[in-house]
Amino acid sequence: MSKRVMSNGSSVENLFAAKGETVSFGERFQASEQFDRVFSEGMALVERSAAYLDGEGRRESKGLPSQVTVLYATESMRLTTRLLELASWLLIRRALKEGEITPEEAEAKRARVKLQTLGRPAHTKGFTDLPEGLRGLIDASFQLHDRIVQLDRAMLPPKVEEADDAPINPVATQIHTLERAFGLRRAAS
Repeated sequence: MSKRVMSNGSSVENLFAAKGETVSFGERFQASEQFDRVFSEGMALVERSAAYLDGEGRRESKGLPSQVTVLYATESMRLTTRLLELASWLLIRRALKEGEITPEEAEAKRARVKLQTLGRPAHTKGFTDLPEGLRGLIDASFQLHDRIVQLDRAMLPPKVEEADDAPINPVATQIHTLERAFGLRRAAS
């Protein structure tokens, strides 16, 4: 079995095993090739959106009826804002992965990123009148947003609600983290 190696040459498993700590999903994901793929996909979407809005989108918006032009402007601003927040989250996580910032610095920076769940514009009157290129970018940005929100929840440090002198159950902590990440609620027993 091959182990993932972080940029400093140590494996994630060895790092935590040496400390006697439970390996968190967030740490493992951040050190994985999957994170690199999400990062690349996210930054590529930012670039595609910028190119579209500065080129083809600008040309397409000139031929729209006035009421659709206002919707185009609104939705393109929302798209840009959403992508800036997602890119910020990705850049913070990458900086932490590369050892450029400490976990404390990453958490402070992350606290300023607003991964808001905004209303989906597909239900907005006139949305289907927007150019297909813009609608596609909006849909792609929400798909990325949903993935990052799930990852962000899963990467939050577990909050232990037990007494200070009680032993910590690592399995229960991981289950609690998964429940928070996927929005699951335990049925009252």
